[in-house]
Amino acid sequence: MPRAWQRRLTAIAVAAMMAAAPLAHGQTTTESGTPAPAAVTAAQTVSAVAQLSNIPSPNIAARAWISVDATSGQIIAASAPDTRVEPASLTKVMTAYLVFKALDEKRLTLDQEVPVSEQAWRTPGSRMFIEPRKPVTVSELVQGMIVQSGNDASVALAEAVSGSESAFVALMNQEAQRLGMKDTHFMNSTGLPNEQHLTTVRDLSVLAAHIAQDFPDHYKYYSQREYSYNNITQPNRNRLLWLDPTVDGMKTGHTDAAGYCLIASALRGDRRVVTVVVGTTSETVRAQESLKLLNWSFQNFDTAQLYAANQAAVEARVWKGEADTAKLGLTTPVKVTVPRGQVEKVQPVVERTDPLIAPLEAGQRVGTLKLVLDNQVLQEMPLVVLEPVAESGFFGRMVDAIRLRFQ
Repeated sequence: MPRAWQRRLTAIAVAAMMAAAPLAHGQTTTESGTPAPAAVTAAQTVSAVAQLSNIPSPNIAARAWISVDATSGQIIAASAPDTRVEPASLTKVMTAYLVFKALDEKRLTLDQEVPVSEQAWRTPGSRMFIEPRKPVTVSELVQGMIVQSGNDASVALAEAVSGSESAFVALMNQEAQRLGMKDTHFMNSTGLPNEQHLTTVRDLSVLAAHIAQDFPDHYKYYSQREYSYNNITQPNRNRLLWLDPTVDGMKTGHTDAAGYCLIASALRGDRRVVTVVVGTTSETVRAQESLKLLNWSFQNFDTAQLYAANQAAVEARVWKGEADTAKLGLTTPVKVTVPRGQVEKVQPVVERTDPLIAPLEAGQRVGTLKLVLDNQVLQEMPLVVLEPVAESGFFGRMVDAIRLRFQ
């Protein structure tokens, strides 16, 4: 390099030594760029938002229970969320999830006729009363499974999707792992008792939130109050559909070992809350306790959107790039649930892997966004580049290389 260029670059670098320096690796800042308090950087993510509230959680007469804000994905409150329990007919939510997936992928159609096997016909427990050699469509089976909780319908649908119930069960477990249901293992498509057929209320809440979000066109079946097939009309066992107009799902379950169980889902405004209660003593108790938990969750907590999809949470200094800054954020909306009246106290804290050196690609992870309340982390999300930053020319790269050396 000519000496004149060397002298010029050195002069530029010395003049720039007082410019904004990159953060040290792992250092955190608030959204405005000021260093975050040390307490924030050391804080743990709260396991439930209720930990930050002065209002105690309700007493729920159930073996285990959970309330989740499906809009933000946060747990509001829970008791024994990771205790493994028999899911009984709550199992059918996973069966429905895979059937809805097959419908969306055009592997099944609603008007498709399904043959009724001997195994499906003879499945014990609750039934929709399908019969061999009598035509039945996927649409009829879906309603028979969801509204009437028909075990025979569940097996017939499992066979329609995978050829056999055993092959379908393998698919159920594979899907459970994909969704993050770490403590769940299925042995059948119905929820009939089996000592290895187990899940947790945490895992069931994950599944319930996904089925509402992933299949909005099919979710309507869960609000259907009754269904008639083979001249037999059966009501939906979810009593909350009659007690609260905001409740639009989701599924009941009962066996002697599991007790009376209910996944309930309610939409009030644009906010959805999902509750799961298992091991109650009666149909009445599971409905009462679920409604109590839903009302408490809506009344004492708020959910708000802090950032829209692709909205910059922070603009960061970029080195050796055609642009001096990069917009960092998330490609999906950022929503948070907090105790009522505390949304404006939430502090976005950014942890970046500085220095950021071009080229940067859209979607490239470059740090973490933490949402903090009272020095407690509510959520932690990957921070990504929203708009690409190309590498600068030779001269620009050399200037920044020298400036970086003096930081």
